[in-house]
Parts: sequence; structure tokens; C-alpha cells
Amino acid sequence: MEAVSTVGPVRHTRGMVSKRILVGLAALLLVPVAGCNTGPSEQEVTANGFLKAYAAGNAQAASGQTDSPKQAKQLIEKVRGDLRPVVTHATLGKVTDTDNGARATYNMSWDFGEGKVWRYQGEFNLAEGDSGWKVRWAPSVIHPKLKKGQTLSYSEVLPDAAPVTGSAGNELMAPEKLTTVTLSPQSAGDLAGVAGQLADALGTIEPSITQQSIMDDAGAGKPFPIVTLRQSDFDRVRSEISDLPGVTFPARTDLVSVERGYADQVLAGVGKVVDKKVSASAGWKVAIQDASGNETGELHKTPGKPVEPTQVTLSDNVQRAAEAAVEPVPQAAMIVAIKPSTGELVAVAQNDPADSKGSLALTGQYPPGSTFKMVTGAAALEKGNVKIDSPVECPGKKKFAGDYVLPNDKEFDLGRVPLITAFAHSCNTTFAQLAVDMPADALPEAAKKLGIGVDFKMPGATTITGKVGTGDSTNRRAQNGIGQGTVTASPFGMALAAASVANGEMPMPTLINGERTEADSTPQPPSKATLDQLRPMMREVVKSGTATNIGGSGEVYGKTGTAQFGDGTHSHGWFVGYRDDLAFATLITDAGKSTPAVDLTKRFLDGT
Repeated sequence: MEAVSTVGPVRHTRGMVSKRILVGLAALLLVPVAGCNTGPSEQEVTANGFLKAYAAGNAQAASGQTDSPKQAKQLIEKVRGDLRPVVTHATLGKVTDTDNGARATYNMSWDFGEGKVWRYQGEFNLAEGDSGWKVRWAPSVIHPKLKKGQTLSYSEVLPDAAPVTGSAGNELMAPEKLTTVTLSPQSAGDLAGVAGQLADALGTIEPSITQQSIMDDAGAGKPFPIVTLRQSDFDRVRSEISDLPGVTFPARTDLVSVERGYADQVLAGVGKVVDKKVSASAGWKVAIQDASGNETGELHKTPGKPVEPTQVTLSDNVQRAAEAAVEPVPQAAMIVAIKPSTGELVAVAQNDPADSKGSLALTGQYPPGSTFKMVTGAAALEKGNVKIDSPVECPGKKKFAGDYVLPNDKEFDLGRVPLITAFAHSCNTTFAQLAVDMPADALPEAAKKLGIGVDFKMPGATTITGKVGTGDSTNRRAQNGIGQGTVTASPFGMALAAASVANGEMPMPTLINGERTEADSTPQPPSKATLDQLRPMMREVVKSGTATNIGGSGEVYGKTGTAQFGDGTHSHGWFVGYRDDLAFATLITDAGKSTPAVDLTKRFLDGT
């Protein structure tokens, strides 16, 4: 019994194994044949077609693969428009059957450029209808967290700007919350009434805001900003305007001057440089937005990098002394001060009449008048035409080509005097003749050696030094020789010229530490022999010439200037020069004579 029962099953098993082997071999033979005839399923074709068109930005083709083409096209176009990718990639994952159709997974990447890539996994359902398989449309097809009425947004994540400090480490600019008062005319209801209440409140901060000015700006009917306020100013008027219909208060944090009105013409440009630093260090994020543009959730965020502090070359005590000096002057008045040994811009000050016309101290172009005799004198000395003690004629007036007569101030007549005396007393007739006796390019060449006519790209400030024409006639060269005719310069340009005399060559002007200034040319400096004669000539102006009023303010070297403009009945007043390692240019427009500029400079120097 035992042997039979054992043998029997063994024979049966061998028979089964043989049968299974045959079946297995048959199956193996069938697999390759089936593989050759089977391609992607209809579900996979539809899913792939949708993703390919979607990634390519073809909303028309992508939406055509869905069961709601209109809604799909609208959202796909909006999302791509809001995100603005450089390129997108989508790859299909698995497609599996479900009770109601199929489900597809995919991997998506949005490339925003500069290494900013957002990746995530998504999925969507497919259903079979009369026209074949379609993607079942829903906002979640775009992203799993997206719902009806929502879109995606891409934005920079800006790091906080570090404070801007002066040369002594004092804080000049710092981040502050700013609120913009914005009015939507269509939502205001009683527009005139709202404008009146806004004017009553905001006019206490900015007098130029009136009911009429607001009504004028509201003419287009679109929302518009009225004013941007610091936090302290907004707090003053908040209760009066916060409930007005049609008025909103978007806020942002920005870099502003710590002290209102301090070095405005310079710090505005510095702020733009810092903004670029902040933007270059910015992170980025992708978020969900509702229909009103409000952010309802973050999907990805890369924080920004810290921004290094910015230090400018402004000297606090020199800047304050300059501002105090120009502030009481009724006409537009300005001072620019440069450190000759380094080219550092240490002060740029303008009063309110000048501020109302722009950055005159750095870019304004004015005839420099007799201050330009520094250039004419340097050119004549460089050519070897004269020396500091050469006798020159200084008649009360002098006739040049034709009937053109050029006079001294009130036609004073010194007769025959050394060049240094003619310079100290500012003889127009002497220096006009010196210019006529030189080649046409002598003055532009000498001016450029002192920086006038050189163009700079200086981070933080836009500057124009000036322009000196060649003088295409005898009379024009005579006029140019005394800083009239076709000669113009800015206070910045004349301060740079004075700094070049003090330094021995043109220093490269700078405003922000660590930022390099570029110049369109590198002029050769005047010879040592020329400078050794020009400097004592400038000192004599203060000791015995036209600027004796400043004699008690230290060892000042300078040159006065009265520059006619317009019809010749009005004149600007100039004084330029240097003391120790501080070069300066002072200009009072329409001053009539140079004396007010000398007195202003004295107040400035005495305050440093």
C-alpha cells in the first residue's frame, strides 16, 4: 500500500510537469507576437497629447483634448500669462484604469530662467465619450491644489535692503513702510466730495495736493495714485481718509532717506543702485491667487539672499554745512564738494529753488564765467606763452575782430601788470587775448586735463561736467577765454576742475564705496610747471583779488566768476577752489555778481 501510493503520485506529477512546460513554452512564444502588435492605449495617447500641447503653450490644442475646451483654454492661457515661463516641460507618468475611466500622473517643470525651476507632480482623470477619450477638465489638472476661480502667480521675493551709511558710518537711508493713497474714480460715488476730503487731509502734508489737482488726475476714470506717504505721515491722516469710498492704501517697504530733505539729489540715485542690488539678490515664489488678485497660498518659495550694506562717500559734517549755507538763498543755489586726493564726492547741496528744477548741481549747464580763467591760464602756461610773472596788458576794454569790443567789469584798467595780478583781479581783456593767441583746440584740451568735457558713468549719480567749444572765430575764442561763448559747465564739473588743480591730475570721482566709476577718456594731467604757477595765482585771488572776503576762512585757493546769460543783462555768481583736501564749486543763479557766491562759500567752509 505504501509503495503503491508513493509511486502512483510520482508518475502523475511527471505527467503534469510535462504538460505545464508545454503550456509555458507556448505562452513564451506568444508574448513577442503580442508585443509587436500592441501600442499606447487611447488613454495614454490622449494624456500625452494634452501634456505635450500644454507644455508647448498651445492652449488651443491642449484644451481640445479636454471635455471642457472653453474653460480649459481660458485657464491655461491665464496661468501661462501670469507665470510667464521661459520654457515648460511635462512628462507622462502612469496611466491606470479606474471605475469611471482612467487616471494619469505626470511630472511638470516650469523654468523661469536664471536657474529658477519649479517642479511638481500632478494628476488628472480621463473619461471615454462619444468622441473618444478626453481629459476630465478641472483646475486641479494644472496643479493639484488649484480650485475654481483661482490662478497661479510668479513673483520675486525681495530681501530687505540694508541701510545706506555715510563715510562716518552714520545712517542715511533705511527701509521704511510706504503707503500709497490710491483713488478709483468709478468707486468713489461723490467724486468731488471725496477729492475735497482727500485734499483737506493730504494737503497738510503735501500742499500741492488740491481738490482740483485730484479731479484733474481722475479725468481718465482709472484708479490712480495720489501720493505715497511715510508711515508717520500716513498715521497723521489715516483716520480722516481710511473710510472714504474708492480709496485704497497699498503698502510696500522701500529704502528712504532717514532725514527728510537730506542730500536728496544724491540719495535718490543711490537708492536706485541699492534697488538693483536687492533685485539681483531676490528669491522667487509661486503662489495661488484668487479672482481679486489676493494670494491664498504658497506652492514654492526660494528666499532671497542677504544684501550687503552700502556706504557712500558723503561726509555728514560737510554735507550739513553745504545745506545750511545754500538754504537761505532766494535764488537757486548749489554747492558740490570733492576730496581731491581720492575723487570722493563729499557733499552735493541744493536749496528748494534749485531742487524744483532738478539735479542742477550735478548736471546743470551754465556759462562758468571767469572761473574758467583757470583753464585759460593753464592752457597759456602749458603752451609756454606766458609765465606767472609775465607782464600782460589789462586795458579797460579791448577790440577784437570787426567791431566786437570786450570790456572788464565796469571797464577797470590795470595797465601792464604781471599775469598773477591780472588773474587775481579777473581781467577779461587779458584772458580773452590769451585765448585768441592760442590754437582753437587749446582751451578744450586744457579743460579736459582738468576733467571738464570728460563723461563719467558713476554708480549712484548722473553727471555732466561741461562742454568747451573750439571757437571757430577770433571773437568766439575771446569769449570762450573768459568762460562765455560756447563754454558751459556744471558745479560738479567746476569742482572736479578745482580738485584736479589741487591733486595734480584729475581724480576719478566716486560716490559709492566699492563701486567703480568709468570715464570715457583718461586725460593727461597738466605739467607740474603749469600747476606750480596756477596754484599761487588762485591763492592770490583770495589774498588780494576778487575773493578777499573769504580770507579769514583758512588757506583758500580759488577763482571768482560772473557769468552773463540770456540777453546779457543778468549774471550768475560763481566761486570755485579748494582748501586743504576739499575742493568745491559754488553757484548762485542770477546773483548779478560773484560776491554772494564768495560769501556763501565762506559760510560753508566756516561750517565744516
